[in-house]
Amino acid sequence: MRVFRFAIDRGGTFTDVYAEMDVLDAQGNVVEVRPKVIKLLSEDPANYPDAPREGIRRVLEIMTGVPHPRDQPVDTSKIQSIRMGTTVATNALLERNGERTVLVTTQGFHDLLYIGNQSRPKIFDLEIHMPDTLYDSVIEVDERLQVVNNEKDRLPTDEKGISGDYIRVIKDLDVEDITKKLQAARDDGVESVAIVLLHSYTFPRHEQQVRDIATKLGFTQVSLSSEVMPMVKAVPRGFTTCADAYLTPVIKKYVASFCAGFGEGLEQVNISFMQSDGGLARMKHFHGHRAILSGPAGGVVGYARTTRPPEAPGAASVQPAVIGFDMGGTSTDVSRFDGKFEHVLESVTANVTVRAPQLDIQTVAAGGGSRLFYKNGLFLVGPESVRAHPGPVCYRKNGYLSVTDANLVTGRILPDFFPKIFGPNEDEPLDVAGSQRAFEELTKEINASSGANGAKYTMEEVASGFLRVANEAMCRPIRNLTQNKGYDINTHILACFGGAGPQHACSIAKALGMSKVYIHRYSGILSAYGLSVADSVVDKQLPSSAEYSAATKPALISSLTKIADEAVNELVADGFQHEDVQVQYFLNMRYEGTDNAVMTRGPVGAKGDSTATSASVLAGFDFEATFVKKYQREFGFVLQNRAILIDDVRVRATVSPDLKDPALKATGNQEKAWKDIPVYLHEELMERRGAKYSGPAIIMQGTATVVVEPEWEVQIMPSGDLFLVSVTEAAGQEKDQPVLRSEDVPLDPIQLSVFSHRFMGIAEQMGRTLARTSVSVNIKERLDFSCALFGPDGGLVANAPHLPVHLGAMQQAVRHQLKFWGDDLSDGDVLVSNHPQLAGGSHLPDITVITPVFDKTSGKIEFFVASRGHHADIGGISPGSMPPLSKTLSEEGAAIVAFKLVDGKVGEFREKEITDILLQKDRVDDQGRPCIGTRNLRDNLSDLRAQVAANQRGVVLMHELCAEYSLPVVTAYMNYIQQAAEIAVRNMLNEFSLQRKLPEVGVVNAEDFMDDGTRIALQITIDRRTNSAVFDFAGTGPEVFGNVNTPPAVTYSAIIYCLRCLLPGEDLPLNQGCLTPIEVRFPAEGSILNPSENAAVVGGNVLTSQRITDVILKAFGACAASQGCMNNLTFGSATLGGYYETIAGGAGAGPSWNGRSGIHTHMTNTRITDPEILEKRFPVLLRAFHLREGSGGAGKFRGGDGVVRQLEFLESMTVSILSERRAFQPYGLEGGEPGARGINLLQRKGGRTVNLGGKNTVDVLPGEVLTLYTPGGGGFGAAN
Repeated sequence: MRVFRFAIDRGGTFTDVYAEMDVLDAQGNVVEVRPKVIKLLSEDPANYPDAPREGIRRVLEIMTGVPHPRDQPVDTSKIQSIRMGTTVATNALLERNGERTVLVTTQGFHDLLYIGNQSRPKIFDLEIHMPDTLYDSVIEVDERLQVVNNEKDRLPTDEKGISGDYIRVIKDLDVEDITKKLQAARDDGVESVAIVLLHSYTFPRHEQQVRDIATKLGFTQVSLSSEVMPMVKAVPRGFTTCADAYLTPVIKKYVASFCAGFGEGLEQVNISFMQSDGGLARMKHFHGHRAILSGPAGGVVGYARTTRPPEAPGAASVQPAVIGFDMGGTSTDVSRFDGKFEHVLESVTANVTVRAPQLDIQTVAAGGGSRLFYKNGLFLVGPESVRAHPGPVCYRKNGYLSVTDANLVTGRILPDFFPKIFGPNEDEPLDVAGSQRAFEELTKEINASSGANGAKYTMEEVASGFLRVANEAMCRPIRNLTQNKGYDINTHILACFGGAGPQHACSIAKALGMSKVYIHRYSGILSAYGLSVADSVVDKQLPSSAEYSAATKPALISSLTKIADEAVNELVADGFQHEDVQVQYFLNMRYEGTDNAVMTRGPVGAKGDSTATSASVLAGFDFEATFVKKYQREFGFVLQNRAILIDDVRVRATVSPDLKDPALKATGNQEKAWKDIPVYLHEELMERRGAKYSGPAIIMQGTATVVVEPEWEVQIMPSGDLFLVSVTEAAGQEKDQPVLRSEDVPLDPIQLSVFSHRFMGIAEQMGRTLARTSVSVNIKERLDFSCALFGPDGGLVANAPHLPVHLGAMQQAVRHQLKFWGDDLSDGDVLVSNHPQLAGGSHLPDITVITPVFDKTSGKIEFFVASRGHHADIGGISPGSMPPLSKTLSEEGAAIVAFKLVDGKVGEFREKEITDILLQKDRVDDQGRPCIGTRNLRDNLSDLRAQVAANQRGVVLMHELCAEYSLPVVTAYMNYIQQAAEIAVRNMLNEFSLQRKLPEVGVVNAEDFMDDGTRIALQITIDRRTNSAVFDFAGTGPEVFGNVNTPPAVTYSAIIYCLRCLLPGEDLPLNQGCLTPIEVRFPAEGSILNPSENAAVVGGNVLTSQRITDVILKAFGACAASQGCMNNLTFGSATLGGYYETIAGGAGAGPSWNGRSGIHTHMTNTRITDPEILEKRFPVLLRAFHLREGSGGAGKFRGGDGVVRQLEFLESMTVSILSERRAFQPYGLEGGEPGARGINLLQRKGGRTVNLGGKNTVDVLPGEVLTLYTPGGGGFGAAN
């Protein structure tokens, strides 16, 4: 009989095997289930060709007592099932060794996936690292579809798509052309093709035609975007389809190799693989794009199905809310479960965006192998990893200090329990002495540094300090998963697993204020165990464009039951019984005018439900109420009187498994608290179930080490699992702290590193709150906003990595409000301003909301939180408030110097008053003309409320931080974190001066010109005696009768951004300390960099800021000029509303790198709207969006290419362009050639083409075409 069930997690380093064997009585009844665990290397070609198969062979041999020779096929006669999770797909992505793939896409969009959303991942990296594309080559197809959703524009030949959108075939597929191109690719040896055509999610005919041609030509893998992920948004759908084409052949080859080593009868074995969504799929349904989280998904299912704390007597069994903490060698995965799995539809893995249902697993680059550094007075952990080779110092291969070494020297890892597999011959134990020597050297360096502030740390204290910092880094994603989504973290249980997770369990829980930890008996192999308790799943969905209403609900139900029948039939075809299948229904819903859909969970049918029964259940379910409730919880508000739209209908059919429940001493030192620590073997504790033990203690599980810290108690559960409870008075709180003045708090570099993470984490959570609760496309989707914390003097303490152009300017805004209001501020006040010249603003659309936070005892302001967001319209002479031809500030919109948006004494949002301001009621300009107010008041008010909510989130988190550490300590470390940035900048100035061989007081100069000829001049004087610098802009041109004038706050932003960029690789918050060594000298009022009060400035923020950045970087010789522009485009009309986007260009090359093409650079990093969304929402046709080949400057290192973006307007409207580098080219450096200047062309009806220049507003007619050629970046070094 088939009595063995195998669950196998094949990881990158180790393969974990969990097996169960049914023990039968004489009648064949199961009387016992015996488990077996085996761990082996994933790659060991000298001993076996395939690790999972070898694990199966070993289990069969051990548990049956029958020899199973390695050189013979594995006997399948006793195997019932094999379930596997694998990192084969993830490894192929990381190592970029998938199948050679050709991408087939619509003509004009050759580089769409290369450009992506045009944002860069790290805003301070001048050398922009972006993932390689997964495809080898691109074939453009001569075909085009157009969405025609306006009924009056439809033609009889237009066809209704799957989603309900009407489609017009502008150009049929050129079959002869695509056949010829595919044949050429096939002749080149390519066997895999990814087909991504615009609007194929709703009209797949052209993709299907290409598939038929490719199949006939012999391509072995053909992935259609309309089948892989039939959802609107071409870019993420394209990424996902490429991932499928690239990875599926790799998976098929692995599966074939795995199966080849078994004997006859394998077809009788139920073989399935874990997908990213936490469900199992049979081999034939296991595809590349659904396999990327195959490994970690098993662990999520494992803790979700097994975390059951002790129940109080008489209490009903309730599924607890659980945080999963899976810590491995190079990274840590965190997730959440509260009775149902939380799925997301889009994530980034190995720098590849994949859009498919997947568990919401967040990864942080901190694991056992994360490297440890001490820089600029900070303890830094990762993101670099030592990896398996050379590994940590203790591996005896000349490795680097890592978290593993820190755990070893603090006694959290016991060498006696590790195999002797280390050293060059892989026959030695862990090298404790080597780790200690390395930490002693680092300790000497730390104690000798100024950052130590005179303190003398021991080696153990330094190692423990690094563990604290690592724990704090790993806490950040946990806070994002809970607090950021409205969940109370203190009500959760922390489930720790993975090779290193249980070592950090108590520390992580304490840092988060959690008091309960659950550690499974198989915590070290929980990803394998989870496979044994996972469901088999078929997930299906269809696109929709329906409005949710009583009239449309029957059609939606019909779509849901149709794909539910398909999913059920697929499971039945795989051998499951219909009566065992359960179906969950979903609608992906959003408010009209927003782009963030919420996957709304519908009813769960009973097992074996018929179609008629399912339809009846769906008819009685209120999806709208469920959506509104979820939207309110996640975003904090609902949108009244807005239609609710359906983007997708989805079902998830599942079949659940039939589950069967199957004294030493060591010396350690952890912060001087541990002496002799009892060590227990878990297998012995299994005999004492129900017993409780107090920490400190270490429990050896065989596959993991559990550290029970002091003031924690561990209980042995009936299952053998471990339940840990904090026995302190208040978990996570410091007890009996003396009241200090902030100036009396000593500097501790370990604590400084922890606070660096905490401050940054708070700013990040503010940003996530703002993105969630806002409604406008600019803030919610383009992410045109920034959030930050400020000290009591208004100095920047920490910001999230949002938009550089906001960062230095915001502290000027905060300080202005502090000066303006003086003592007339009270607790609960929320301030708002945007005036560029008078209130530290950047330009009028960027509105800053500032919240002062008061000490309850003294009544003094202790800190500020602030958020700045780009509002879609703020009034002025053109829609979008980005007029290219404005001459005065009043033409650009409503200006606010200082206003209390919320009066703390009353506690109300002053909607009437701010409405009057935004509408510019009763206001006239300097010539007596009525001022034009906002055209989108509703979104203005909603986004202002969102900014208030984001600030409030920051206030709450800062209060929690103060409660944990005390206000004086928090205030002290606000100052210390600024000092750390100051030290880093002073050191950089000193090093630069020496490298350039400048005199002790030396000078560097640079200049550049705006397109109108206005000079931007800069002299930087560096004084090595004080390691300080003067940035003197004397000689810069006068104020312009136009809008490229730049308020001083924006210049500060450019300076602070450049200084931060010149500290490459530093994990250092950008803050006021960067500017402390810098004196900035502006020309007198009346300069382009110091304009008069009423000067127009809208272009200064988006254009001149880029030129200032280029000039500063030129002075330092850091890199050639980037495109020097944001290419601001707006279009709209009174009925249509306004649309605004900024467009990518080329990045400048540097001393050792080529500039990136088609990317946003320097002072902006906003995303661009997906082509399909753009065409669905606005009457335009995007004819082309691709790289402008050859526009980057030549040189030893080439500048990046700009882009070509071509729009055809389908209705009459007004178009505005605000751009630079149309006259002066982006410069090259050190002999590099300049990049190409940009050009803006408008093709009029009748065929006449005109150059619009850099700045213009024009009325366009239907059929007219705008083509933007954005500038390239300059080259670096002579080409020869």
